[in-house]
Amino acid sequence: MDNQLLEKVDNQTVETTEGQTIAMNSKNITDVPKPTPTLGIQSDSAFTETAKGLSGRDLCSIADLSVQEMAAIMELAHAVKTQPEDFRHALDAKQMVLLFEKASLRTRLTFEAAINTLGGNAVFVDQVSSPLGERESIPDVARNLERWMNVIVLRTYSHDTVTEMAANAKVPVINALSDLEHPCQAIADFMTLEERFGSVVGLKFTYVGDGNNVCHSLMLTAALLGAHCTIATPKNFGPKLEIIHKTIEIAEHTGGSLTLTHDPIKAATGADAIYTDVCTSMGQEHEATKRAPIFKPFQVNEALMALAQPSAVFMHCLPAHRGAEVTDVVLDGSQSIVFDQAENRLHAQKAIILMLLGGAKRIPSHRNRGGLQARSKR
Repeated sequence: MDNQLLEKVDNQTVETTEGQTIAMNSKNITDVPKPTPTLGIQSDSAFTETAKGLSGRDLCSIADLSVQEMAAIMELAHAVKTQPEDFRHALDAKQMVLLFEKASLRTRLTFEAAINTLGGNAVFVDQVSSPLGERESIPDVARNLERWMNVIVLRTYSHDTVTEMAANAKVPVINALSDLEHPCQAIADFMTLEERFGSVVGLKFTYVGDGNNVCHSLMLTAALLGAHCTIATPKNFGPKLEIIHKTIEIAEHTGGSLTLTHDPIKAATGADAIYTDVCTSMGQEHEATKRAPIFKPFQVNEALMALAQPSAVFMHCLPAHRGAEVTDVVLDGSQSIVFDQAENRLHAQKAIILMLLGGAKRIPSHRNRGGLQARSKR
């Protein structure tokens, strides 16, 4: 086999070549038993216990969450969106600090709006010109912040910055983006898919583009929620093996699956959702010229979307480079739900901070995420 790449993943030999699709699960996708529609939380007592277990915790990675914890966060996100008045004073007097080494529109504004509308307050600290750990050690910063703040939100380059802050702070730390993951984005994205499709159990979710931080969090979230996730990347731009390992491990328990390919055509065919991101992330601008021709065949355009299901949606975490990873016609078209995703950053992040700060409660009408039904197999 030409250009063959052999890797060992959890005692499975994975063969990937240009244009070949490899299922990353010990079971064939069509043979995976369908989990129950209410994958995760199913009772008031289970929700309460799960919320207690999340209180005071960090969210550095989607992998920090169990199936039950993800289900509880999703349920709460839907509840705070439809019944915000029930949470208006849930976090009265709570203080949040946002330390951002990278520029932001959605992340900053949605976190600030989230804490403000829950009764708390946000303090923004711009670290763009002074990266964390440069002026003062991260452990010292953590020991100061924990005296004044109830939660720390980091948007940074190195994932080690997030984990070091979490290791040294006695208050919850939230990863608002690092070079490894973007957990808040992925939670909002799958909340949006639940709104559109109902349960995402069995959903055919396809990501096309760079195997980056957003891709990593989407893979893990899809696995926790029982979706079938396909990742299509150019050769040598795939997701990290540690994320692949963890995704497979989770999917084996939820009935989800992970498929890797270098062929965007195969990945898009029959998909319920097609997701892409920029080909060059912040901090990689020097690679833009080199990456452009490599990623050109992975552009999401009308021809690629036509291969998906008629009811399929297009997704992007934004900001988008129009004419690069996606065309204007797709981004602005009727299948695009990118601004629904952006809106749901607010509600998903409300749910996250409510859970971590002990302000979560169950709204009866939202049990099991509003009675979502499992998707039928095609």
